[in-house]
Amino acid sequence: MIRKTCVALALAALLPAAHAEFPDRPITLIVPFPAGGPTDIVGRLAAAKAGEILGQQVVVENRTGASGTIGMAATARAKPDGYTVGLATVSTHGTAPHLFPKLAYDPVKDFTPISNLVTSPNILSVNPQYPARTLAEFVSHVRANPGKDGYANAGAGGVNDLGMIWFLQITGGKMNSISYRGSAPALTDTVGGVVPVIFDNFPSSLPYIKSNHLRALAITGTARNPRLPDVPTFAEQGYKDYDVTAWYGVVGPAGMPADVRDKLAQAFAKAVRDPATAAKMEETGAFPLGNSPAEFGEQIRAERDRWKSVIERAQIKLQ
Repeated sequence: MIRKTCVALALAALLPAAHAEFPDRPITLIVPFPAGGPTDIVGRLAAAKAGEILGQQVVVENRTGASGTIGMAATARAKPDGYTVGLATVSTHGTAPHLFPKLAYDPVKDFTPISNLVTSPNILSVNPQYPARTLAEFVSHVRANPGKDGYANAGAGGVNDLGMIWFLQITGGKMNSISYRGSAPALTDTVGGVVPVIFDNFPSSLPYIKSNHLRALAITGTARNPRLPDVPTFAEQGYKDYDVTAWYGVVGPAGMPADVRDKLAQAFAKAVRDPATAAKMEETGAFPLGNSPAEFGEQIRAERDRWKSVIERAQIKLQ
């Protein structure tokens, strides 16, 4: 009996070890922007619910700096086993590749798309004293007064700054870019009349529009927003190819196994569609999407290509 037991143990040692079903330990979600901001809020809400679905905690780790590229570089370098993923944005995967000459990653080759979680529109607004009351009037006024007016933005080279630059390229207008350290001071000066125009995120602009401290002229996206039903989209006002919409999606390092990728995609998509989680997302101005890895991959490529010509025409480079 002892001899048979020893033989059985010896044979078992030669067989490959059984792999535990993914995930069998906590997962890290790298958020490349500071705690408390819109990216972080979306990441934490999605992580909490996805962790419940997966049966393992999804821990948010903020790795900030360089417009989100430090956190994304860390994601790209991680082991492609599904236990480290990152929260990508338009900034990290659309604009950064063309702004930073020495970027430490390729937005397509170095990542595995998992799921684009949510989208959030941007709004072009003006101080109530500004002469334009519609987008058409705004375009005419800016064309007639090249370089006279300025627009506030949350940071030079940021998506909102580039979004306004793109719109001016399309319409042939010229304005001065006035950059601030974030949306809050930019909005304060626009409301106060220091700068007459602002192109900004939906969540931060909404209270000022609702209180009539700002007049919204157009919103990005394919349809009017239910929280601002009277504000027309850029598309319905003749700019069908113009869309600067923020998004937040989960990516992993390149080379992740398909079954692990798909399990994460299903969990995160289910998380953002959960009624309670979706309601909290919508309170921040983010609207649940939760698409497939293939769909998200196409979005990343389209976003990268879209910003290439805009940034090259504007001749913008960051260190």
